Amino acid sequence: MTAFRIPHEHGSPEGENSTYVFPKRGVVIDPGPSGDRPYATLCAGLDDRGLDLTDVGEILVTHWHSDHAGLAPRLATAAKARIHMHVQDVPLLSDYAVARRRRTRRDAATLERWGVPAPVVSNVRASDAPSSIPDTVPVVGHEDGDSVVGLTLHHTPGHTCGHVAVRADRTLYTGDAVLPMYTPNVGGSDTRTDGENPLATYLDTLDRLSELDVDPRARPGHGQSVCLPERIETTREHHRERVRAVVEATPTEEMVTPWEVARTLFGEMSGIHAKMGAGEAAAHLTYAETLGFVERVDEQPRTYRATARSKQAVERSMNH
Repeated sequence: MTAFRIPHEHGSPEGENSTYVFPKRGVVIDPGPSGDRPYATLCAGLDDRGLDLTDVGEILVTHWHSDHAGLAPRLATAAKARIHMHVQDVPLLSDYAVARRRRTRRDAATLERWGVPAPVVSNVRASDAPSSIPDTVPVVGHEDGDSVVGLTLHHTPGHTCGHVAVRADRTLYTGDAVLPMYTPNVGGSDTRTDGENPLATYLDTLDRLSELDVDPRARPGHGQSVCLPERIETTREHHRERVRAVVEATPTEEMVTPWEVARTLFGEMSGIHAKMGAGEAAAHLTYAETLGFVERVDEQPRTYRATARSKQAVERSMNH
């Protein structure tokens, strides 16, 4: 089941977005960011392979982020195609206008809970520009293991609640679950996960991906390809190091917020980087709390202090 890739060379700090097209199946995975330029790129990529928009019947979206889902409504309308997502991410596209208002309010409240100063929260909200996605969009919701035209959807939460990877025979299309150059953000990329343990969820996702009987060379949502086993282990090691760094940035004699830990780790942040940085710190603090390396002292704002557990204990417990 052969697919070809259309690269989008703009619109994302993770690098060029990847759209995948299965011409014989009439399937597109992650059409790309909204806007006229990405749409022209998509149409040109189809035309180069002798395809018309009307040859597209099904659109699979790995997650709700606009750099992956943004063009889905426009393509669906032009091609008279159906959009498919995991049920947990469906509302953020299907009820875009309402869900966006709820999300920006939730993001702000979560940032405040993480100790982010009010001016930075205001900057985050101001920089969160709306997409050209319509207010409402028809979307078909799916669960883990569902199939669309012979492609299997694997629920891979962590980066977002409803993230999916798509398997075509032995080839896995990972979306943002595994990337060749970056580790996907956990915590700030979907603030619905606050109050849970998003890093533990994501590490479980990596375990499940490791167990799939697929080719080691996978197709990511950014870039051309990724060696799945190697990159999964690199990503696990990244999170081991990040937990160690978070614990080291949390003193035993005073309380710190996730924002203060993020500032120690990442320095000055604004806009989306402030949300992602604070979310990373919050997710790793939550994980470290479950391991007994830090303890939560208060909730509004959320504060932590380190326990007497050693760095060696961090190493042992992070060998997930």
